[in-house]
Amino acid sequence: MKIIAYILSSIYYFLFGLALVIWHPIQWLCYNLGGYQPHHTSIKAMNWTLMQATRILGTTYKLSGREKIPKGIPLIFISNHQSMHDIAPLEWYVADFHPKFISKIELGKGIPSVSYNLKKGGSALIDRKDSRQALPEIKRLGEYIEEHNRSAILFPEGTRSKDGQLKPFKDTGLKILVRNAPSALIVPVTINNSWKMLRNGSFPLSLGTAISIEIHNPISFKDQDFDEMMIQTRQAIQRTLKN
Repeated sequence: MKIIAYILSSIYYFLFGLALVIWHPIQWLCYNLGGYQPHHTSIKAMNWTLMQATRILGTTYKLSGREKIPKGIPLIFISNHQSMHDIAPLEWYVADFHPKFISKIELGKGIPSVSYNLKKGGSALIDRKDSRQALPEIKRLGEYIEEHNRSAILFPEGTRSKDGQLKPFKDTGLKILVRNAPSALIVPVTINNSWKMLRNGSFPLSLGTAISIEIHNPISFKDQDFDEMMIQTRQAIQRTLKN
């Protein structure tokens, strides 16, 4: 079985890298010839492609709760974070809400497709060691989603959970977002099992992982204390988290 995992993991990484290389010039063309909307459409298609590449590993997806999300208002998705395999399915599933990320600045260069999307798609690239750079960038993102009725995806744990356990939340970024996107609703999201793909390390990847992404009822923070809102959000994520 481990030999099969080595073979399929090699094929997966080849397909993953190939997809990033192919979608990079497509993104460039969409953005430079058509602007934001064609570029956004190309990102949605790219994420679908990246999801399909994991199928060779026997990975399955159960995505639920999108019908709970209201349209036409800014949103802040708050999710647990278990591996890099969270990103494509979550971004694809909520693509209609035009999600943007808060990402470390290092991801803004050198990675085909990923870096271009982060720089051109409206996401915030922050230097975690320089608050003078990071805080205004998060503020800009909050103002952006407020003005355009778009959304931000935030992983408040700060790092990936290697065992699926929910880590403590860091709330500085969220405080800045809600201050600058006062019309936004908080949308808790629970991701299950993506950490299991890396249970044995990055190579070989585990086979047959059943990943689920569940979107919960939105939470308004207008008439409640920020800390209470954070407790509600964490409880919503924890309630359906499986270990």
